[in-house]
Amino acid sequence: MGLGRFGGGVDVVKFAFEQGARVIVTDLAKQDALAESIAQLKGLDITYHLGSHEPADFEQADMVVANPAVPLDNKFLQVARKAGKKVTSQIELFFKLCPAKIIGITGANGKSTTTALTAHLLRSGGRKTEDRRRKRHDAIRTTQYEKVWLGGNIGNEPMLMIVGQIKPDDLVVLELSSFQIEQLAQSDKAPQVALLTNLTPNHLDRYKTFENYCKAKELIFQHQKPDANQPAVSIFNGDDEVGSKWFAKYEKDAGRVCVKFSADDVPAEIRSVYGLPGRAYLANLAGAVAVAKHFDVTDEQIIGCLPAFKALPHRLQLVGETRGVRWYNDSKATTPDSSIVALEAFDSPIIIAGGYDKHIPFDEFGAKIAQKAKSAILIGQTAGAIGKIIQNHPQNRAQVEYAKTLAEAVQTANILAVEGDAVLLSPACASYDMFENYEQRGQQFIDLVNKVIR
Repeated sequence: MGLGRFGGGVDVVKFAFEQGARVIVTDLAKQDALAESIAQLKGLDITYHLGSHEPADFEQADMVVANPAVPLDNKFLQVARKAGKKVTSQIELFFKLCPAKIIGITGANGKSTTTALTAHLLRSGGRKTEDRRRKRHDAIRTTQYEKVWLGGNIGNEPMLMIVGQIKPDDLVVLELSSFQIEQLAQSDKAPQVALLTNLTPNHLDRYKTFENYCKAKELIFQHQKPDANQPAVSIFNGDDEVGSKWFAKYEKDAGRVCVKFSADDVPAEIRSVYGLPGRAYLANLAGAVAVAKHFDVTDEQIIGCLPAFKALPHRLQLVGETRGVRWYNDSKATTPDSSIVALEAFDSPIIIAGGYDKHIPFDEFGAKIAQKAKSAILIGQTAGAIGKIIQNHPQNRAQVEYAKTLAEAVQTANILAVEGDAVLLSPACASYDMFENYEQRGQQFIDLVNKVIR
């Protein structure tokens, strides 16, 4: 249920087909909209019911695998449950089949970078390091893992298609969304090692309140259990209000080890080789280091591998520089809080912001632009609301411009920018009013900037 325009359900379909199942794909979108995803399934004997959902499909199926975007109380899932059918998800199937220890990372902001960083640091450790040290007659480390896999909401690997390659001595690092965590909780499952980057309002179009959003995220800790005589490990950002509260709540649980991290924890020698700007990115590193330390990765190994880590696409990604002006793509910043993080990484940037309205307040974001930015170029549905907050702020120092398209916004930024400026695409909004997703928005920005640079 829910193939998705960008292949979110392709992994499940291929996996089910390879297991010998007769697969029906049902999606509210029509065939033209799903062409990219359907093309990835070419040659497979799949039945497609597109443009609507039919109750009979849910009544007759042996198993229904729901896309994470489908709410748990969806009426068609209720039809399946009433008919006694198994309702599951890609992430639940993966947890049931994966033989390795799973590290789950969630939060509102920074979870993709923290997830990728964690896998990067862990890959510098492992059993091969232990063997090498043994030959040098140095201290023998206790690290006992082989390969490190990276996946989940970060979209790195089709996890079900590679689950058969994962060995018990491997580690799996997953980025988990609130939607995926809710699906896991239906089967009382959670990763043995779980980390929260931070929590700020997001997805209020689905959850309505920040409290409900927090409850969905907290399920990752509520369902943790000891494994093979090893405690569950819960890791929290001590600089985050919610993280601090949850640390205090869970730190005395039997069968659980709680760890609290802060950006201030990162030693100077590690900071010196870390290339990403701003305190928020330092907090991401601190969280990744906390996980790596749990698995006995040393400071020396971290320092050795860290310079090779680069910003993820669409996350404060340096696109290029011309005339002394640096251009950054932060299209993944789809909430005001994530864009505030980006603003704080620079001195007086020019920011391009605005987009689809997820019904999240812009008061703090607008105030930050007013006090911090040189200029704001606003686009999309929310442009007027953001602009009004900026211009009404008593300490406003930002020049406000409006653009009908991203191309027009880049042109305006190029006119306004002088040597030493940073131009930052950090929308604070989803992309659906003008683009198919944040990746398309970010790639268009990159293409436009490359024309400017040339």
